[in-house]
Amino acid sequence: MDVVFVLHSHLPYVLNHGRWPHGSDWLSEATVHSYLPLLEQLQHLETESTSAPITLGITPVLANQLSHPAFRPELEHYFEHRIAAAETAMHTLQASGEAELVPVAEYWLRRYHRLADYFAQLNGDLVAAFRGLEERGRLELLGSAATHGLLPLLGRESSVRLQLLMGRQEHQRCFGRAPRGCWLPECAYGRGLDQHLAHAGFQFFLTDSHLAHAGRAHEVYGTADLERELLPVSSSEPPRHSPYLGYHLSSQRSLDVLVRDPVATRQVWSRYDGYPGDAAYLEFHKIRWPEGLRLWRVSAGNSDLADKQPYRPDSARRRAGLHARHFAALLTETARDRAVPGGVIVAPFDTELFGHWWHEGPEFLGQVWQVLSRRAGVKAATASQHLADHPPELLLELEEGSWGANGNFSMWMNPKTEWMWLRLWDLETAFWNAAPDALRSSASHPVLAQAARELLLAQASDWPFIVTTGAAGDYAEQRFAGHCDRVEALVTGLSGGDFESAGRMAEEFRLQDDVFPQVLDAVHASLIG
Repeated sequence: MDVVFVLHSHLPYVLNHGRWPHGSDWLSEATVHSYLPLLEQLQHLETESTSAPITLGITPVLANQLSHPAFRPELEHYFEHRIAAAETAMHTLQASGEAELVPVAEYWLRRYHRLADYFAQLNGDLVAAFRGLEERGRLELLGSAATHGLLPLLGRESSVRLQLLMGRQEHQRCFGRAPRGCWLPECAYGRGLDQHLAHAGFQFFLTDSHLAHAGRAHEVYGTADLERELLPVSSSEPPRHSPYLGYHLSSQRSLDVLVRDPVATRQVWSRYDGYPGDAAYLEFHKIRWPEGLRLWRVSAGNSDLADKQPYRPDSARRRAGLHARHFAALLTETARDRAVPGGVIVAPFDTELFGHWWHEGPEFLGQVWQVLSRRAGVKAATASQHLADHPPELLLELEEGSWGANGNFSMWMNPKTEWMWLRLWDLETAFWNAAPDALRSSASHPVLAQAARELLLAQASDWPFIVTTGAAGDYAEQRFAGHCDRVEALVTGLSGGDFESAGRMAEEFRLQDDVFPQVLDAVHASLIG
């Protein structure tokens, strides 16, 4: 039975929007803790000839940032800052009588130096490194919507087409080939989306088990307090389809669908009984200031932050190996108990879980692939490899919903965020009404192009999600409103006819929101339909 590991990598556009806490440091932190360690693991496995096929989604807006000229100096600055912080901590910990934490600060210093050297070896180009792995057959890269817009909630079909066409076009520009598969933002599916996926040239996508009637919705995002505010998890009816098969979409038979396994993924995702909560692992929530270092381990279950014990990297590494063997055994057991001809276990996760949230996650993944390469009964494969070897025969009809809390769209559309959608829908209408005439006049092209960029950035699912969770809600509202204000000003400039003045404004905005150089091609194609 095949196992398809899918890692979904995404961050909203933060370059040129300050550094700390929600500017480029956000991107740098994800790179240092997740993307570089993942690359390290994949290249190490390649060196030792260990089979480790992975299906890796990198959203177009993230790929654009990782390949942007501004990214490398930002990450190099981040490394310098973190190395200095670790050096300072070594001295201040000794002076404050916390000598037991000095070895942990030394661990961070060595780690930052190693990753900075590795980034330099890659010539500062992570996109090229991932592209090379795909060219050598080590992984498959998934495409996605341009800025991770929640497609079923967008107000105009032209907007859905733009997100998908721009996303596929930008993926090809960054990675040198068009993607076969699409990661639907938030695994959100709605009526009519299949037609737009097929029109954009995608051949398959992934869905959550409850949307395929293959299991219940289970929480990925949110908190206990949030769950009480939102609707209850839906449907306790027994599953009608197996999550361990690929399907043709009944409404668009050129599209294949793979279903998320509700069993294996919970073992990694769960905040309560998953691996990341193990006592030996790095504690995410306790940070020593002003250095900003995490120096403690999870320790005893439900222990107060004041009672956390010093982190022990070697002990944590051994636990990651133990958990890797346990997870491989769980996959083998699932394959044995759920065996069906042409069966597949699909295990999708956010890439940032591994390394950022769960520090030992990349080590865990590397060891899982090592163990699986020696096991009978299960075989790691990319999504396209599995679909090529086992073409789907059965048809599937999907429900609307997402992989968010409650399995629906309530993480993004709720009383806290309704105002955002109302404004966005009005702006979509104004933009698409102005676009046909603007495309006919070359003088207006720079203005229309920047208006399209700003509209795409405003559509990112990140902004309403952050507002809903309450974490940095003011920042999300500010970013969303800022992009909307720019769309409004640029569309007004288009209707005013003073393209010289509007063009200067568009160029000013472009210097900050510098994405998608070929956006006008996608706008034109989206209008054609």
